Amino acid sequence: MSSHGKNALVTGASRGIGALLALRLAADGFRTVVNYAGNAAAAQDVVNRIAQAGGEAIAAQADVADSGAVEAMFDAADKAFGGIDVVVNNAGIMKLAPIAQFSDQDFGQLVAINLNGTFNVCREAAKRVRDGGRIINVSSSVIGMRLPSYGPYIATKAAVEGLTQVLAQEMRGRGVTVNAVAPGPVATDLFLEGKTQELIDRMAKMNPLERLGQPEDIARVVAFLAGSESGWINGQIVRANGGMC
Repeated sequence: MSSHGKNALVTGASRGIGALLALRLAADGFRTVVNYAGNAAAAQDVVNRIAQAGGEAIAAQADVADSGAVEAMFDAADKAFGGIDVVVNNAGIMKLAPIAQFSDQDFGQLVAINLNGTFNVCREAAKRVRDGGRIINVSSSVIGMRLPSYGPYIATKAAVEGLTQVLAQEMRGRGVTVNAVAPGPVATDLFLEGKTQELIDRMAKMNPLERLGQPEDIARVVAFLAGSESGWINGQIVRANGGMC
């Protein structure tokens, strides 16, 4: 699949990894829908940066936990660009606490965004992505680490991987691939928030390359999965983590 004349939608694209993903896909030639939940200014900044680099993009507000809002977002993408070829299901949050201390409110938020949100976008993408397209979910390599305080977060991401592998089977006959990228620790606000420098340094040493991932590392993997040379990769979980696990 050449990116020429193709369109991509990236959820949670107003900052962090999502913003880099939108910028990278736009640089690769995709017209890009920059989804955001609440920060319109940050999303518009991503759109402006794409436009300044010669690309084409729109911002589209939607809380992915709201199935009606997700449907409206895809409607906006269809209206703006005439269809979607690549969906990157990136929106997510991280809440950490031991299972015995995890509040109902925090658990509900995690499930609503990380699981319900991924499901809502996958369901709409399965109906709307054009033949030959790509659906790319975002999981986490922390699934294999069994770290204390990560239990509910890991549970939502394990569910994302299950959805990914089943949806790949269900898209049979359309040439649409469905994969997930599972980053290890990446130096973003989502990862760094609430952690001591000692913990950050220790987690950076967990992989044999002895550094945290950078958003650009993940953007390169997503760009490959979105592009023409990844067509034989389907139903896979790509653990982009420097060899951590």
